[in-house]
Amino acid sequence: MLFLVLVVVPTLRAPALAAHAATAFKVIGERYRTMGWATLLVLVVTGVTNAALRAGSAAGLADSAWWATPFGRLLAAKLALVAIVLGLSAVHDFVVGPRAGRLMLEAPDRPGTARWRMAARWMGRINLLLALAIVALAVRLVRG
Repeated sequence: MLFLVLVVVPTLRAPALAAHAATAFKVIGERYRTMGWATLLVLVVTGVTNAALRAGSAAGLADSAWWATPFGRLLAAKLALVAIVLGLSAVHDFVVGPRAGRLMLEAPDRPGTARWRMAARWMGRINLLLALAIVALAVRLVRG
């Protein structure tokens, strides 16, 4: 996410690339989406595995007393953020982002295009902030 925000977007805003920015961003976004969802799948699988190990077993995750511990409450907060990121990512990656990209190529000057681009941009920024919060919670989980 940071690479996209700090490197790709500023690079595509360069005057020499302006004519091809919409096409490049569409191609990069589609590739990024594929890798991003694969990464999210790996993180969910390893996260569930780690939680089960921490709880003692997969059945231990069903014990409400375990979730009442400080670790369990912190993990629940992290999982809530993960669920929000997954939902927001799905809407961004499969609805808002593709529509904004298509409109940028078909009708860049149409007023609706700017609204869809702004929505995609803000969804990406919110997801980045939530991802950073998830990392902070993960660090607190392992460091205590």
